[in-house]
Amino acid sequence: MINASLVELRRALDAGRISSAELATLFLDRIAALDPQLNAFITVDRDGAIEAARAADARIAAGRAGPLTGIPLAHKDVFCTEGVLTTCASKMLGNFVSPYDAHVVGLLKAAGAVSLGKTNMDEFAMGSSNESSFYGPVKNPWDTARVPGGSSGGSAAAVAARLVPIATGTDTGGSVRQPAAFCGITGIKPTYGLVSRYGMIAYASSLDQGGAFGASAEDCALLLSAMTGFDERDSTSLERAPEDYAAALAAPAAGPQPLAGLRIGLPREFFAEGMADGVRAAVEAALDQYRALGATTVDVSLPNAKLAIPAYYVIAPAECSSNLSRFDGVRYGHRAADYADLADMYSKSRAEGFGEEVKRRILVGTYVLSHGYYDAYYLQAQRLRRLIAEDFRAALAQCDVIAGPTTPTTAWTLGAMADDPVQMYLSDIYTIAVNLAGLPGISHPCGFDAGGLPVGLQLVGDYFGEGRLLAATHRFQQATDWHLRRPEYAR
Repeated sequence: MINASLVELRRALDAGRISSAELATLFLDRIAALDPQLNAFITVDRDGAIEAARAADARIAAGRAGPLTGIPLAHKDVFCTEGVLTTCASKMLGNFVSPYDAHVVGLLKAAGAVSLGKTNMDEFAMGSSNESSFYGPVKNPWDTARVPGGSSGGSAAAVAARLVPIATGTDTGGSVRQPAAFCGITGIKPTYGLVSRYGMIAYASSLDQGGAFGASAEDCALLLSAMTGFDERDSTSLERAPEDYAAALAAPAAGPQPLAGLRIGLPREFFAEGMADGVRAAVEAALDQYRALGATTVDVSLPNAKLAIPAYYVIAPAECSSNLSRFDGVRYGHRAADYADLADMYSKSRAEGFGEEVKRRILVGTYVLSHGYYDAYYLQAQRLRRLIAEDFRAALAQCDVIAGPTTPTTAWTLGAMADDPVQMYLSDIYTIAVNLAGLPGISHPCGFDAGGLPVGLQLVGDYFGEGRLLAATHRFQQATDWHLRRPEYAR
């Protein structure tokens, strides 16, 4: 059962071959046995999971089961969960038990999914390696000496090691797609505004977006279908009718070339210098497979893509500087034990409660928003953001989806970039522009490098093009078995 797809788990639950309580116990026991080596979870809610699983069994017995009823999952610890510790992998929120559910958590509860716990992450979602967590780094299941990617590394590692079949994540500059690539699974970031940010602890509000992890596009489609929907509590939530992304995938492939007519754009900027040889070889082989399935490739250009990282690392820190100002030691979160006055309490509580990477980004953000620098940095970065979005619009007028590597390299060793944060920032060079434009993107496994580490291929679509991205990935996965490869932890 540990390697079964969601469709297979649904059939087993509905046929009574296994109960939801038994399925939850199976994965909870795997977490207890394997997570000490991976550190993918911050909180495991065994009692809550068993209670939810028994309620799911009652729904199944009454004939009221939906696609996710009784299916175990995990939430990135950035989503507020009523009655459960919600830390954002920080000391600052190390004692915060949320009094309410995030919109995503509420939707998945209503769908009957069974939450097993909260996954580890980079502190306040700031990082690309899952090494900035107050609770220690997550280890990559393919090689525990390597990072799983970030910031949603705990969710990605948990799905890759089959500690849980599916998991939620968030993506601000690649934080679903990059760890999906490093861990050899599928991860999708939808169009900005499609998933409510209510109850999702904010890093950069104009960039943050909830996303889904699964072994396959089919699993991601089932999870994403349950996560989307308008939420009046989020001013950026889009009023669109929910889509059933999985329904379109259920149709059988139409002949030997099911992707006939699909135009895939290849930006020359994504295939320039800086890509590791193993990544390039796997991506080019995957593109050949897409062509064999009937797709055609066209050359496109994203001339301002090189400006994405400098623009992002002005905009995101500026927004984090504003968002994290709420953590002052007054209402919730860490408060310093000794202080002279209110200002001293603020200073000491934040100095003790925030980690080094978070402090670094707050300082950068405060600087670029300060008098005399706002116009020179923040406004200029927003202008660049518009240029990047227009580049994507022009490219997508020539093709249906854009393809390229998810990351320039495979997973690096733990600590390798600890003293060079700028080099770590560059690992998101292919993903950040997608967030700046607010577009949907998916990463799926497409091969391995010479060291046996997974390589991910990224597809980017037009606004609300999630269905097309999932369908293209699904057809690729029907013709290949990269998404079925498992690390030793999951065998």
